Amino acid sequence: MQDPLKYFRIEAREILEQLQSGLLELERSGAQGARTQAMLRAAHTLKGAARVVKQLEIAKLAHRFEDLLLPVREVTRSLEAQEIEALLGVVDAIGERIRDLAPAPAGASEPAPALAAPASVSAPARAEQVTHHAAAPLEHVELLMDGVAELGFLLATARRSAPDLSRSQRVAEELAERLEPRRLAELSTQGAVTLRALVGELNQRLEKLQRELPTSLERATRELGQVRDRVDQLRLVAAASIFGTLERAARDAAVSLGKQARFEGHGGDVRLESGVLTAVQHALVQAVRNAVAHGIEPAAERGRRGKPAQGRVTVEVQRRGRQICFLCRDDGRGVDIERVRREAERLGRVAPDALAPSEPELFAMLMQGGISTTAHVTEVAGRGVGLDLIREALGSVGGTVSLESAPGAGTSLILKVPASLSALEALLVEAGGRPVAIPLSAVVRALRVNVKELSVTAEGSSLRFEDQVLPFVPLSRLLRSSRSTEAVRAMWSAVIVQDGHERIALGVDRLLGAESLVARGLPESVELDATVAGVTLDADGNPRLLLDPEGLLASAKRPPSEDAPKAPRRRVVLVIDDSLTTRMLEQSILESAGYEVELATSGEQGLEKARARRYDLLLVDVEMPGMDGFTFIEQVRADPRLSTTPVVLVTSRASAADLARGKAAGASAHIAKGEFDQLDFLERIDRLTR
Repeated sequence: MQDPLKYFRIEAREILEQLQSGLLELERSGAQGARTQAMLRAAHTLKGAARVVKQLEIAKLAHRFEDLLLPVREVTRSLEAQEIEALLGVVDAIGERIRDLAPAPAGASEPAPALAAPASVSAPARAEQVTHHAAAPLEHVELLMDGVAELGFLLATARRSAPDLSRSQRVAEELAERLEPRRLAELSTQGAVTLRALVGELNQRLEKLQRELPTSLERATRELGQVRDRVDQLRLVAAASIFGTLERAARDAAVSLGKQARFEGHGGDVRLESGVLTAVQHALVQAVRNAVAHGIEPAAERGRRGKPAQGRVTVEVQRRGRQICFLCRDDGRGVDIERVRREAERLGRVAPDALAPSEPELFAMLMQGGISTTAHVTEVAGRGVGLDLIREALGSVGGTVSLESAPGAGTSLILKVPASLSALEALLVEAGGRPVAIPLSAVVRALRVNVKELSVTAEGSSLRFEDQVLPFVPLSRLLRSSRSTEAVRAMWSAVIVQDGHERIALGVDRLLGAESLVARGLPESVELDATVAGVTLDADGNPRLLLDPEGLLASAKRPPSEDAPKAPRRRVVLVIDDSLTTRMLEQSILESAGYEVELATSGEQGLEKARARRYDLLLVDVEMPGMDGFTFIEQVRADPRLSTTPVVLVTSRASAADLARGKAAGASAHIAKGEFDQLDFLERIDRLTR
């Protein structure tokens, strides 16, 4: 039987999230006509929906919310604490009624924004009741449906080719039968005509299939990759979706303890799996409450210390290599390390005859739980179980927690969870001949750099950027690519990458553009270089490396290992020919074989380039305006710096006299254009450049 309240619960929870976040904003910024009016409309919508599904208690509570909010609709003053408390109390009561409704059938998926528990519930219990369920963003669902529809169209196109395939098979079978030796001997004129007709039909059908099928299959493959990515996106939830719950937890703890505190969330666009985010949310609710209870000082004490009366609790979400990091900071008094020491001694965690534990050791004892830095037990703190709850919640998803503190400046809890699956914006670049992704949040700028802008010292290359001198390192070197991109070149594409306060300029082959990617973590058993954070998949399902900014900077600082295999230097060839077609053909063949190629359109230009740079080989035409190929070789052989450079004549002149003249001039080989063979051409070039 279909659940009659399924869609009501979805709508009601979304509206409650709007009401709660709206009230917290009113408390921060004062009454605002537009925001108040929007909340009244949302409450009215909830009231009407509740009446439709016969949930009269919820309808009455929504009406009560309207009654409380109407008097402040037109005012501009800040709302009194009791006014906010009353409105939040109604929101909590509605949330409790919704939780009491019959659950959805097994397997049903409902988005459920996190809501604080009713005001009547104690603070610790309220923290325990907080839950978060993934809500697939509507735009991802619509994109997925579009992708499925496109796949259906492409598959229908492929199915329409099936009759042609069947008919082609029958024609091929008939041809095979007619081409048997005994049948060929009896072949009449009419039989030959029939045979030619069958061959013609088969060719037509095969040509049609060749036109249609590859295009459809290529589009289907690409679309399937996008559908796969969208399915992964549906499993992910933005970290910002838990900020409302954390803000409410901070506010309620402050009100309960008579303190002033505000919450700030940053990095909410990081998206990760719903189950992981749920566990992190449980831990962070407790961390935020601890920050207010143990860290934030009362307003009078903050005033004496020269701090603003209102304390600040911040949660920042970052991707760090193969982990997602949640930093929960406060600007309070910091950990009372002496109190921790006394508590540890009282609990027998420090042996009487042992050396006094160091500060890191005391922090480790505090993280084990059971030690409280609060003198009195309150509704919010004092039992020494907060860190136990945090550790337990993170442990369920393989996460860890650590603590840092500075006296008078505040405390930071660092929560880390594996990034098994997460979404991010990334810049795709090509380095060493392969595409890799760099998190866009770490990219400061992408720019073109002339090699003349680089400074080279014994420590390496550097680039001046925004009044800073940054290390410049080819990315292919950090990736230990077998295809070197460090041969002499005039221009680089450079990406300025930042981690913390450090920056580096990475040289790449080219920029491929920015994309929204789903990153996949790899098992801990897989040994990866520190520069690699995970992998992403392209449209064809091929893996691409996702790089770790922190690992890139650390790798750039390390001196290159003498044992590390060095990529072979790319051999450089200068092609000299006045024919555009010939230049492009030879360049394409040589670059496909891994050579670096430069071009010249005349003997004079070729000679100038050859004297300015060392080449492994020179390819020259004979018949060119001005200096011909024979004269070019004579000039090369007369120059002591170029005399040993191999020079190959590639020309349409292949008579015995031409061969003799080329040999006399000093040509290393003679290739006739009329007898040009690509394999033979590459074999000769390879022998001469080794």
